[in-house]
Amino acid sequence: MKPVDLMMFDFDGTLADTGEDIAASVNHALTALGLGSLPVDVILGFVGDGLRILMERALGADDRAKLEEAMKFFLCHYEKHLLDHTRLYPAAEEMLNHFHSKKKVILTNKRYYLTMAIAKGLKIDRRFLEIVGSDSTPFQKPDGRVVAYLLEKYGVAPSRAVLIGDSVNDVAAAKNAGVLSCVHLNGLGNREAMLKMGADFYVEHLTEIRSHFQ
Repeated sequence: MKPVDLMMFDFDGTLADTGEDIAASVNHALTALGLGSLPVDVILGFVGDGLRILMERALGADDRAKLEEAMKFFLCHYEKHLLDHTRLYPAAEEMLNHFHSKKKVILTNKRYYLTMAIAKGLKIDRRFLEIVGSDSTPFQKPDGRVVAYLLEKYGVAPSRAVLIGDSVNDVAAAKNAGVLSCVHLNGLGNREAMLKMGADFYVEHLTEIRSHFQ
């Protein structure tokens, strides 16, 4: 097992299964603009780079001029429905309890206030020293500088830190900052793409993280 002092967790697809509510709000925005809705699995393939890029991908090249309006429709709907179907992944609480003495932060490309609202709703916000969202620092994943910022803030060497996520951006950010990477394969990210990333650790379920780090 690898000894670690800082555990950085992605949020969507890692700690919380948020996909259904995100997809519903994307389709609400598309429908409000008079556009056709998209299958949930297609929308989930667009997740991971923040709201703006999510909506750009959902709109497609032909309707990208409607981006600002689409984002407003999305946020208006999502703010009211972000906990309709969102749940913690199985064993998430058990895993967090196991690592209760470790320094833990949430590091996500989701906006801070949306992440905090969900974390509070799921009653896990107090498990973390802080939540770093896409708008919390000048950088976001896969930029390794957002990880370096946390390493410096908490006085942790790269070799004693791990970034746990479900997307290509999570592994890339870990590699760019020289920290360990751990992938949750049953998250929202594309499984095949993740297996090709060469992460340090892969887990099917969150409970397996306990056997990799101490």
